[in-house]
Amino acid sequence: MKRAALLVTVFILTAAVLLPTLGCNKLRARDQLNKGVQAYKAANYEQAIEHFKNAINLDGDLKVAKMYLATAYAQQYVPGVDTPENLRNAQQAIEHYKNVLESDPKNITSLKGIAFLYMQQKKFDESREYYKKALEADPNDPETYYSVGVIDWSQVFKDAGDMKGKEGMRPEDELKGKGVSQKICDEMKAKDGPVLDEGIKMLQTAIDKRQDYDDAMVYMNLLYRRRANDMTCDDAQARADLVKTANDWSDKAMAARKRKAEAAAKKGDVGGIHLDQPKSK
Repeated sequence: MKRAALLVTVFILTAAVLLPTLGCNKLRARDQLNKGVQAYKAANYEQAIEHFKNAINLDGDLKVAKMYLATAYAQQYVPGVDTPENLRNAQQAIEHYKNVLESDPKNITSLKGIAFLYMQQKKFDESREYYKKALEADPNDPETYYSVGVIDWSQVFKDAGDMKGKEGMRPEDELKGKGVSQKICDEMKAKDGPVLDEGIKMLQTAIDKRQDYDDAMVYMNLLYRRRANDMTCDDAQARADLVKTANDWSDKAMAARKRKAEAAAKKGDVGGIHLDQPKSK
């Protein structure tokens, strides 16, 4: 009994010493977070990263600091630049977004942040995986459906360039007739036909959820053109039908943009700048 009482006493004394320290650490963590946010807003990302790291070390439960840390690394990543330092920034951002997901698996910002970074690195399978996780967390976001559609088009375009390039062809060259064109066409249909189908489905869903989604309409046009160029082989009628569908989507995109421009003009918005209307006297 005496030993148990002694242990309780030690615990109480230890807690009495630690609690003020823990409270102080949380205050210091908040201070480091605020300093990090200020540096981030000033585009001083390296300085911001150090403040966010300090905040997390002081308070491991400060999720907002983890989010800012991941985003600061992402801001330093330059797509298309394959230097070790640049790639390390992307990897650090992905790892810190994943740290957030460990305690918050449906965090949309982290899921989309990872997906976007993978897409910029042309890691289409990984990007698609995380965008689809974002869709599971929020099935009503048209932008995520759009993003998957863009990935699908990007993959089909890359594969077309790779396959045609081996035969001295350009990505925009039509695959029609026999011989090499027939061979590549068959390979494209087998490999990317399902990808193209998914892209069209995703973009259509995005358009259903957001009226006048002109960017999605543009990619619908591009996907139908890829099918016309790469997957109709020697079927001239199928090619003509698909080109017509592509042209229809192009027309819809232009019409949607025109409606948006007219609506913005009525509100007095020009180039995103609000113009004060003269008051009637």
